[in-house]
Amino acid sequence: MLNAEEILAASEASKRGGNIVFCVGSVLRGDDAAGPLLAKKLEDFPVEGWTAVDGGQTPENDLGYLRRLAPRRLLLVDAAAMGLEPGAIRRLQAADVATQSLITTHTLPITYLLGELEAVCEEVVFLGVQPAGTEFFDPVSPRVLAAVEHVYQCLADGADFEQYPFVN
Repeated sequence: MLNAEEILAASEASKRGGNIVFCVGSVLRGDDAAGPLLAKKLEDFPVEGWTAVDGGQTPENDLGYLRRLAPRRLLLVDAAAMGLEPGAIRRLQAADVATQSLITTHTLPITYLLGELEAVCEEVVFLGVQPAGTEFFDPVSPRVLAAVEHVYQCLADGADFEQYPFVN
């Protein structure tokens, strides 16, 4: 009979080197729930070849787990105030976050998180979803819900992230 550590190790081994969707955000802050909503959708309707990790409000807590998995591809999805229309989806890079003062709600800078992820993954793609509101207990806006569905469909259709332009 396997103990808990052996079961966990076997589970991680089956996902090692694969594709991870790292979903970030707070379900209590309106449109900041975009990431966790995508994680839930992927849990309910898995996409073959992709594993969802819900990083919640403190994604840095999952860095050890992600290092052990050493995914080939990692998609990071988070709400990001980019000055665009609500629900807009853009690819972001660490330099965008550092130089454009994009707002996130996390305890550590997103640039740190991206740097750590890029050190262990062959490819990291960061998709930001423009929120309409992130106040506590705001509802999730219809445009952000549609954006979450769009990203899910992109994964299901083969994960061509090139369709999303870089933020300017």
